[in-house]
Amino acid sequence: MTLADEGETSTLGIALADALQSIREAIESNGIVIGVAGDLGSGKTTLVRALLRRLGVAGSVKSPTFALLEPYEVSRLHLYHFDFYRFKNPREFRESGFQELFQLGNICLVEWPERAGEYLPAVDLNIRLSFLDFGRSADVRANTEMGERCLEKLRTHPKPLRADA
Repeated sequence: MTLADEGETSTLGIALADALQSIREAIESNGIVIGVAGDLGSGKTTLVRALLRRLGVAGSVKSPTFALLEPYEVSRLHLYHFDFYRFKNPREFRESGFQELFQLGNICLVEWPERAGEYLPAVDLNIRLSFLDFGRSADVRANTEMGERCLEKLRTHPKPLRADA
């Protein structure tokens, strides 16, 4: 899909939050991992910030680039926002102890998931943000049944998202 500006990137984040809310029971039973990839400045944190705001997070929503992790509790769900940009080697993920947070009932949003390599648990939904001449594009792909459920909710979201032909 095309995202003409930062506002449309935020709209995708809002739609993703709504999709997550609609499959809440499944998340409580299974958890969900969402990978958000793209170059620096492509809108990863903008998307996650809009998602968090839609889920009711008030106060500061900062990028976890230096802390690596920002935890949130949203309606009794644990949401973890990771940023692995600073990882130089995938082993750093394994050594971090973060793997224990990827469990039932948790929503794990991972910026720069590729930097955790093979150690990252299965990603249910991948979102890749890319620059276009004007705006950005979002390539959203499901890798699991949970990801498919979330993607289907995104496709039917009442706020139209422009899909590329």
